[in-house]
Amino acid sequence: MDTILSIKNLDKKFGRVHAVKNLSFDIEKGNVYGILGPNGSGKSTTLGIILNVVNKTSGEFSWFNGAMSTHEALKKVGAIIERPNFYPYMTAVQNLELICKIKGVSKENVNDKLKVVNLFERRHSKFKTYSLGMKQRLAIASALLNDPEILILDEPTNGLDPQGIHEIRQIIKKIAKNGTTILLASHLLDEVEKVCSHVVVIRKGEKLYSGRVENMVASNGIIEVKTDGDQEALVNALKNYYDIATVNVEDNLIIARLENETSATDINRYLFEKGIIVSHLVKRKPSLEEQFLNLTNY
Repeated sequence: MDTILSIKNLDKKFGRVHAVKNLSFDIEKGNVYGILGPNGSGKSTTLGIILNVVNKTSGEFSWFNGAMSTHEALKKVGAIIERPNFYPYMTAVQNLELICKIKGVSKENVNDKLKVVNLFERRHSKFKTYSLGMKQRLAIASALLNDPEILILDEPTNGLDPQGIHEIRQIIKKIAKNGTTILLASHLLDEVEKVCSHVVVIRKGEKLYSGRVENMVASNGIIEVKTDGDQEALVNALKNYYDIATVNVEDNLIIARLENETSATDINRYLFEKGIIVSHLVKRKPSLEEQFLNLTNY
C-alpha cells in the first residue's frame, strides 16, 4: 500500500513546553485517520509541522514515499487547520474562484466541489448569509479545489450544532468513498469512532496507540457485575480472580477488565463458589471511550 505520509521521531519544543515528543506513525493511501487526544495534546502542532507552518525541533517526515519535496507534495494536499477567511460580501462561487486564482488551479471544479459539500443551491448567496456549518462546508470545498490526494482537517466539527456535525461527518465519508485519504485531528471520540478507519491516540505530545479503530476496541472484554449483598466481598473476589486485570466501582456497578479470555459463566460459577450471589453479570467489549480513558489515564 502507498504511504502518503511518514512521520519519524518528530519532536517540537516551545521553550519549556514539549508539545510533540518522539512521534512516529504512517498514513496509508485510501484510509481515514483520526489523531485523537485531549485539548493541548499536540494534535494541531503536529499538523502544523507537516504542513510547513510550524518548524520542527527534530525528527523527520516525508510525503508520498519521499518521492518529492515537501513544497511539491503540498500541492497535492488540501488542508484546513484554522477557521478560513472568506470575503463576506462575495458569493460562494466568487470566493472559490478567487482561491482558484490564488492557487493557480482551474475554476472548472468550483461547481462540482460545491455539490460535494451540499452548497450548490446556495452558490450565489453571499458568504455573510451562511450559517457556521455552511461556512465550514465551504472551507472543505476550498480545500478540495486542487483535487488533493489527502485532505487534512483540524477539529472539523468544532463549534457546530448537532445537525452541522452530522452534515460534516457525512461529507467526510463521501469524500473518503471517492478515494481521497483523510487525516483529521479531533478530541471527540464519537467523531473518530463514526468516521475514521484508523486512529493515532496522543497525550501530552506522546503516541499511546496507533492502528485500526476496531483493533483498539478489540480486547478480552469487560465484565459488569452487581450484587444486592456484600459489595466489598464481591470486589475482593474479583480482584483475586486470575483472569481479571483491574476492578473499578462506578456507583453500584462493578467494572472488571479482563486480562485473559474467560466467560461470564466461569466468573459466575467462581463467585457462587465464594458464596456471592450476583443480581447482574454481563460481559461486553469496551467502547472506544473506555479504551481512550484507559490509555490516557483519565
